[in-house]
Amino acid sequence: MSPLALFWATVAAVGSAFFCFAWMFTSALNEGTESYSNAMGAETAKRFEEVFLFVSPAKIARLGRIAALAAFFLFFIPLFSFTNAVSTATGVVLGLAAGAFMFTLPGRYANFLRARRRMKFNDQLVEALSTMSNALRAGFSLNQAFESVVESGENPIAQEFNVFLQQMRVGMSFDDALASLDSRVGSEDLTLVCTSIDISRRTGGNLTDIFDKISETIRARMRIERRIRTLTAQGRLQGIVVSCMPIVLGIAMLVLKPGVMIPFVTSLKGAICLGMAFALIIVGWLIIRKIIKIEV
Repeated sequence: MSPLALFWATVAAVGSAFFCFAWMFTSALNEGTESYSNAMGAETAKRFEEVFLFVSPAKIARLGRIAALAAFFLFFIPLFSFTNAVSTATGVVLGLAAGAFMFTLPGRYANFLRARRRMKFNDQLVEALSTMSNALRAGFSLNQAFESVVESGENPIAQEFNVFLQQMRVGMSFDDALASLDSRVGSEDLTLVCTSIDISRRTGGNLTDIFDKISETIRARMRIERRIRTLTAQGRLQGIVVSCMPIVLGIAMLVLKPGVMIPFVTSLKGAICLGMAFALIIVGWLIIRKIIKIEV
């Protein structure tokens, strides 16, 4: 075999091996991404169902993949260069980070809705306990006391109590339905109420007095929480400003002085500085969050 034929045979073998490796890697990555996105979609859909928003897991997974790809190319395309490996690597890293964040955005939004719904539930629980206490004093049963809250129609507490009553109507025991209500809402105040009801049903006790005392306890804790939020408002604002200011200034400089910023961003030292800046921003935000987060 001539040297030229040997050279082309070697090139063909290396190319075939590289193509096979790339195909296997892409297939495995696509399969893993699809499996993870489907699991993420199912978990996020379950969280949305907890706040009575019904979205199919396939649609959530599809939206997550589209948002992740859009965020990746938004950072990758402007920094891609055939002659500058540092710029291309920076674009890949920033694109992967942005894509990962956008991919988890539906789950973050579901958690935000659930936290906001839980706060509203806790605010309504105080009045609901007063309504149930008055209903028990009037001679109603405990189930009828729950129904009196449902009839008021104030969501989300009316929706959650209605699900609780519906579960008992289809054959679930009172204890199991109460435990399901507690785990579904995820409120510490409701856990206190459910525990009190369970103990009172087992050992006996005056539920009206228990509800009144729990209502007073919740009111006192809510006053303390609001006071703490007022005192830590400045710290939270400082954390947001400190975290966002470097990013906003960097984008502004990139728009106003592209001739200065683009060579800096696409250089090795610039990429290292950007990485250190993002790491310090995250560390600073976590420290400020730890300082202002006070458990009551």
